[in-house]
Amino acid sequence: MERLEGYEVIGGTKIRGTVRISGAKNAVLPMLAATLLVDRPCEIIDAPDLRDVTVMTQILERLGAKVVVGRDQEGKRTLTVDAGDLWTHEVPDSLMRQMRSSIFLMGPLLGRMGKVRVSYPGGCAIGPRPIDLHLSSLQALGVRIEERGGYIDASTGGLRGTEIHLDFPSVGATENTMMAAVTARGITVIRNAAKEPEIVDLQNFLNAVGAKIRGAGLDVIRIEGTHSLGGARHQAIPDRIETGTFMAAACITGGEVLMDNCIQEHVEAAIAKLQEAGAEIEEAGDHQLHVAGPSRVRAVDFKTLPYPGFPTDMQPQVMSLMTLGLGTSVITETIFENRFNQAEELKRMGANVKTEGRTAVIKGVNRLFGATVAASDLRSGAALVLAGLAAEGRTVVEGCHHIDRGYEGLESKLSLLGARVRRIPVNGS
Repeated sequence: MERLEGYEVIGGTKIRGTVRISGAKNAVLPMLAATLLVDRPCEIIDAPDLRDVTVMTQILERLGAKVVVGRDQEGKRTLTVDAGDLWTHEVPDSLMRQMRSSIFLMGPLLGRMGKVRVSYPGGCAIGPRPIDLHLSSLQALGVRIEERGGYIDASTGGLRGTEIHLDFPSVGATENTMMAAVTARGITVIRNAAKEPEIVDLQNFLNAVGAKIRGAGLDVIRIEGTHSLGGARHQAIPDRIETGTFMAAACITGGEVLMDNCIQEHVEAAIAKLQEAGAEIEEAGDHQLHVAGPSRVRAVDFKTLPYPGFPTDMQPQVMSLMTLGLGTSVITETIFENRFNQAEELKRMGANVKTEGRTAVIKGVNRLFGATVAASDLRSGAALVLAGLAAEGRTVVEGCHHIDRGYEGLESKLSLLGARVRRIPVNGS
């Protein structure tokens, strides 16, 4: 039985120092899936050591791929995938249920093997995330889909290019469609495509292995099908949500942090709101940001939106910050309907938070108090750790396994910045 762990956080320390941001989980996961399109080795550089990444590599190995973990000359963690000999098109149910991102294995497996069998994916409990857009886009490319008994069986006699208009700029559906279209006959055009930086990084990886894609980062992506694919080496972009989380950590503690390996353009929406709240944020060097938190943050209002709007994955962390804001904040969540999981836990720490539907109203308090709280998903877990950094006394955040899905060594990085954070066993009650 897996040991249950939590974070013990002793609050009251202003974090200071330099932290290196890891490679982006949400860029690496689709690239790992995309390696299934290629029968030659592909190397992904700066792949973070995360629970989700581990699950994805286990899935690849169960499909027949060989995965080797290594380090490059600069010490960055690398994953080399050789999918030359795939022996099955069925994604293991036990692994599929651990991670929602596994749904975009459908595109590359259909492109490589012409068929795929998956169960409905799992992941964080932050509300319904229907996969209709994935399935309808694949059907438009010539895929036959049968849903029964909790499984999806998809097959094709040959993918064919077409025009696809997404009803919503879904990141996952955009990525799945891109990967399927790489080997489709003819040209595929995706309209109302997601614009996230991870989409651009996937395009760059796919083009490195021989795909012909352009337009990522814009509304319209154009893919010219090809079967001339080979191996490649590609470095993942830095994780913009980890960048934002450490910016918020500096702000909530009134600390000062230099972040190395980050791209300012990818976090502009978060920077704007944190500056409005009183933070001083400036570019400090090549791929570096310097953040100095205010003595007391000001309340700000914001609404989550698809990129380049304010990211839903940063909403919980900034809610924690706003619990100590001077004034009243209003947060509107437009992406996921159950993304306020952290609110009730923050109230246990003395926060004044009221939620109704997709709106949260936070009246800032003078201080938070340590308590035992539970992380129910990845980002709410990070938010509760941040609250613990600023709270008086001892906070225990149960549910480390959620946080481990998206943050590489969070407690180690915070400790290097002077925070008093450590893993402890918990009873899970």
